[in-house]
Amino acid sequence: SMHLLDKANITKSFGVENDPRGKRPSRQVTVVSSESWAAVCADLGKEIPWTLRRANLLLDGISLPNSKGKKLIVGNVEMEVTFETTPCHVMDEAENGLKDALVADWRGGVLCRVLKEGNIKCGDTVKLV
Repeated sequence: SMHLLDKANITKSFGVENDPRGKRPSRQVTVVSSESWAAVCADLGKEIPWTLRRANLLLDGISLPNSKGKKLIVGNVEMEVTFETTPCHVMDEAENGLKDALVADWRGGVLCRVLKEGNIKCGDTVKLV
């Protein structure tokens, strides 16, 4: 099940510490943008929690489309954007219509590989370079 954290340790071996899904290097950390999630909710006509997306991080003020190969910096942690996250059928099981609502503009978010480990917390500065 999903746990909401206000801080997390990001490592090269696990992505988010204690996340068993974070072992595959190119898919260590999943990121979704709060603006994209708001657009998804608008499409569906209702507010649904971003945790349904099953992503690791929700970031404000960052534009993820076409960011593959860029470096995402959160606090002192650096990650490389490796892929767009393709929404799968699990999303429709979570909320009817969610899979289609995630397809446009990389709303499903991105997968990242950890380049520099560290601790992150809510309120950290976020940059895409």
